[in-house]
Amino acid sequence: MSNLVAIVGRPNVGKSTLFNRLTQTRSAIVNDEAGTTRDRQYGKVDWNGVEFSIVDTGGWVVNSDDIFEEEIRKQVQIAVDECDVIMFVVDVQNGVTDLDEHVAKLLRKNTKPVILISNKVDNYEQQYGSAEFYKLGLGDPFCVSAVNGSGTGDLLDLVLEKLPKKKEEEVEEDLPRLAVVGRPNAGKSSIVNAFIGEDRHIVTDIAGTTRDSIHTRYSKFGYDFYLVDTAGIRKKGKVTEDLEYFSVIRSIRSIEDSDVCILMIDATRGIEAQDMNIFQLIQKNNKGLVVCVNKWDLITEKDSKSTLTMEQAIHSRMAPFTDFPIIFTSATTKQRIFKVIESAMEVYNNRKKRIQTSKLNEFFLPIIENYPPPAMKGKYIKIKFVMQIPETAIPSFIFYANLPQYVKEPYKRFLENKLREQWDFSGTPINIFIRQK
Repeated sequence: MSNLVAIVGRPNVGKSTLFNRLTQTRSAIVNDEAGTTRDRQYGKVDWNGVEFSIVDTGGWVVNSDDIFEEEIRKQVQIAVDECDVIMFVVDVQNGVTDLDEHVAKLLRKNTKPVILISNKVDNYEQQYGSAEFYKLGLGDPFCVSAVNGSGTGDLLDLVLEKLPKKKEEEVEEDLPRLAVVGRPNAGKSSIVNAFIGEDRHIVTDIAGTTRDSIHTRYSKFGYDFYLVDTAGIRKKGKVTEDLEYFSVIRSIRSIEDSDVCILMIDATRGIEAQDMNIFQLIQKNNKGLVVCVNKWDLITEKDSKSTLTMEQAIHSRMAPFTDFPIIFTSATTKQRIFKVIESAMEVYNNRKKRIQTSKLNEFFLPIIENYPPPAMKGKYIKIKFVMQIPETAIPSFIFYANLPQYVKEPYKRFLENKLREQWDFSGTPINIFIRQK
């Protein structure tokens, strides 16, 4: 299971700048105005061969005019509860404030490792100002400058030391891992109960963490796989947090630990922003996808075109990736739930599919000859050979060309579409690489 690190602190201490620096992206909006970050940002950090997830939260405020204040505080609390390591960011230029003390009080009650980060230490002299933060009672302040990157390498070394060591899980590596994900009340728990509700003696819980199980073994009707734990399967006492954010935090872990994700959509509410957030997480992590439109029995005004209309709406929202199965189910009546398992296993097998090099070239070379890449700067691009890369997590193909730098994204999508037309890769992402021949 992937480790999760949360960045917390009051507004304008540089949390989003630090997030962008560590993830090497610009996905978090950075602005001098306090309260810019209201929703959380999720990203990946890869350091010394270790990968972990990181979440940027909104600034912690109390008694302000911001109507989002209470929601931001809820989301910070959830991030603290769900993460493995907490980065508490403070501003050396402003020193200790009342809000810093509010956050420190919250973190002192927590048992998670906390790294106190003194940000905006842009020169050597400013390091001495960090001594003031000892009064927060959270150990040594770690000096960094998120703007110019100084100290961030040593900070990541410290994070790796604080991350919990992975326990050996009694999980057979070659068995598929399926995760049922989706926003609250989409029917995740109902469909999982429908999967495992009968013959419970063949379902075993595999201990993976001190809190609760991660995998549930399913072996019925000729199938053998693990259901990866999600917010829908777990029972969490005193769930008073914002459920939408809670589901995303849990979905991050579930998606990362799975091979195929079953994305539950509530047919009575259609596709909402939260569904798209989770879909983008699945895409970002290169996982297989099956879309399950649940509560289809509650749609009263249906005709012969209802399913087609819904499929078109889903495809238009999730484009350009549209090659995945869509199944209309009812978890309460168990309508077509077995089809969900069948489709998920087909997607899993598609991720493992290997195509012979001779068949690839026999199929692609005539197509490329008739529809070559557009010429660039008066130079013609020639693709002479194609092969599949062995032993990759998702199907990956290399096309060898004389001028690979001139082959643009639209032509790669053309090649991918032709590949999907010829071979069944439904539900799985595909990598297309153009390399020098």
